[in-house]
Amino acid sequence: MSKYKEIKGFKVQTLASDTAASVASTGSWAAGASMNTARDYVGGAATSSDSALIFGGSAYRVEQYDGSSWTEKTEMNCPNAVNYARAPMGTATACIAAGGSASYSNLVEQWNGSSWTEIAELNTGRGFGSASPIGTVTAGLVVGGLYANPGQATANSELWNGSSWTETNNLNTARSYDAGLGTSTSALVANGQATAPGYVVSNTVETWDGSSWTEVAEINTARGRGVAAGINSTAAIYYAGSTGPSTVKAQTESWDGSSWTEVADLATARQRGGGGGTISSAIMAGGNANPPVTGATEEWTTTPAADFTKENLGQVYYNSGSNAFKVTAQPVPGGSWASGPSINNARWQAGGSGATQNASWIVGGAPGTKAFHEQYDGSSWTEATDLGTAKYGVGSLGTTTAALVAGGYDGAYENDVELWNGSSWTEVNDINTIRGYSGASGTTTAGIIYGGLNPGGGGVQAVTETWDGTNWTEVADLNTARTKGGKPSNGTQTAAICSGGAAPSNTGVTELWNGSSWTETTDMNTARADAWGFGTSTAQLVCGGGAPYTAKTESWNGSAWTEVGDLGTASVSNNPNGGGTAGAGIIAGIYTGSASSASEEWTVPEVNKTITVS
Repeated sequence: MSKYKEIKGFKVQTLASDTAASVASTGSWAAGASMNTARDYVGGAATSSDSALIFGGSAYRVEQYDGSSWTEKTEMNCPNAVNYARAPMGTATACIAAGGSASYSNLVEQWNGSSWTEIAELNTGRGFGSASPIGTVTAGLVVGGLYANPGQATANSELWNGSSWTETNNLNTARSYDAGLGTSTSALVANGQATAPGYVVSNTVETWDGSSWTEVAEINTARGRGVAAGINSTAAIYYAGSTGPSTVKAQTESWDGSSWTEVADLATARQRGGGGGTISSAIMAGGNANPPVTGATEEWTTTPAADFTKENLGQVYYNSGSNAFKVTAQPVPGGSWASGPSINNARWQAGGSGATQNASWIVGGAPGTKAFHEQYDGSSWTEATDLGTAKYGVGSLGTTTAALVAGGYDGAYENDVELWNGSSWTEVNDINTIRGYSGASGTTTAGIIYGGLNPGGGGVQAVTETWDGTNWTEVADLNTARTKGGKPSNGTQTAAICSGGAAPSNTGVTELWNGSSWTETTDMNTARADAWGFGTSTAQLVCGGGAPYTAKTESWNGSAWTEVGDLGTASVSNNPNGGGTAGAGIIAGIYTGSASSASEEWTVPEVNKTITVS
C-alpha cells in the first residue's frame, strides 16, 4: 500500500551550509602582508592568494609572496625605463614578462624562480597590455596595449609557443590598460582604454577560443587599469581599476561565462596594481590609491561548502548547521536600482513593455513625435524597425517578438493600432475610443486597453476595451477615470491592474480587473501620475512619477503596497512603459526636465530565508 509521503511528499536535501548564487558570491577580501616597496604599474603572476610574483613598476623591484610575507628577488635585466607596465604570464616560480614602457619595448624576459633571462622578442613592441597569466612559459598570449609614440591603443595579439611569438587574430576592440586571464586556448580580456582625447574607459569583454576573439556580455562598471583572475574564459573575477584620472575603484565582479555580477569589494580602492589567481583564490598587490602609491596586499578567498549547491529560486532545504528549514526566495523589499545601458535615442513619453528585464522594448516618444523602436537583450539597446506612424503616449503590450500599440498622439489624439510580428509593424483594426496615455495588458491575440486621455472627446477616460486578435470590444469601465496610470507589463486580458494616474489630479487609487469588471482595492502610499509600472496584477512595481518628480518605488503583492528602494534619479515617464517583473525590471526614456537616454534596472537578489511557522 502506497504511503501518503510517496504520493504527495517531496525530498528535502540536507546541507551543511546555505546555497549560494555562485562560488564567487561566497568570496571576500582580507588584508595580507604589505610588499617591501610600495609601487604601481607593476606586473603580476599568481596562481592563488598565497603564491605570487610582483615585478617592475614605478620602483623597479621584484618580490615573491608565499602567503605570509614578501621576499625581494633578483631584479630584471632590462633598463628601468622598460621595467614598467609589462604584460605577465605564468606562475610565481616560472613566468614571462613581455614588452614594457616608456619606450613601448618588445623585450621579453623569463623567470625561472631565481633569475631572469632575455628570450625571443615580441613582434610588436608595447606597454600597458595584458596576457593570459595562467599561461605557462611554453604557451601564452599577449594582447592589446599601447605602441608607437605618442601611444596608440592596439588590437594586436601574439601567441607564444615556448620559443617564438606569432601574430594571430586581433581583438575586435583596440585597447590598452586591459586585464587578461586564462590560457593560450581559453582566455578573456576585459575593459581598458581606447585611444581618444581624454580618459575614455571601456566595459567591453572578449573571449579567446584558441583561434579568434568574440565579444561577450559587458562588465557592469567600465574601467581600465584593473586586474583579472581566472583559469579560463568561463569563470573569472575582475577587480580594482579606475574610471577617470583620479577615480579609483574597489569593485569586484565575477563572470560565469554569460554575465557579470558584483561581489565583495576590495578594502582599498586602487588602480595599476598587480595580481591574479583563480576565481576561488586570488591576490591584489600594490597600485595607486590616488593617493598614495601603496604596497598593500589583499587576498581573495571563497568559502563554498564541500557540498556546494547553487541557489535555485523556490528550492527548499534543511541547513544542518543552523538547524533550520530554508527556502530560496526573492523578497522584493530587498531589491535595488542600478544604472542600465543608455538607449540610442533620447526621449520620453515612449510606449513599451517586456516579458523579462532582458527582453524589453520601447517605441515612439517625444519631444516632437518619434517612431524609434528599440529592444533590450540584457546588455544593450538595439534599434529595430520603426513604427509606421511617429507618435507618443501610446498604449502598449506584448513582447519583443509580438507586440501591439494603440492610440497615442501624432499631432492629434488617435485610435489607430499597430501590430509587431518580430520584424515589422502592420496597421490593424482601430480601438473604438480615440485616446492617448492608456494602460494596456495582455498579448497580441488577447489584450486589454483602459483609461487614457482625449481632450477633444470627454477628457480623462474610464473606457475599457478588449482585443481578440481581430476586433476591439467595449467592456466594463474603470470605476475611476484616469490617464497615465501604472500598468503591469505582464498582465493578462483577465487579470490586469491600474494603479495611480491623473484623474485629473494625481491619485493613488488602484483597481483590479478580473476579466469582467474592475474592483477598487488598496491605494498606493504616494498618489502619482506619469509613473512606470511593470509586473503582474499580483506582483507589480510602480516607480517615479510626479508632480513633483519622485524617486519613490512601491511594490504590490496582490493586497497591499510597500515602499521599497528608490530610483537613482527622481523622474517621470509620462507614459507607463516599464518592462519585466517585480523581481527584475527596467525603465528607459526618463524625463527630469529634458528627455534622457538613461535607463535604470531593478533587481531583487535571491536570498535564503528561514521558514517560520506562526
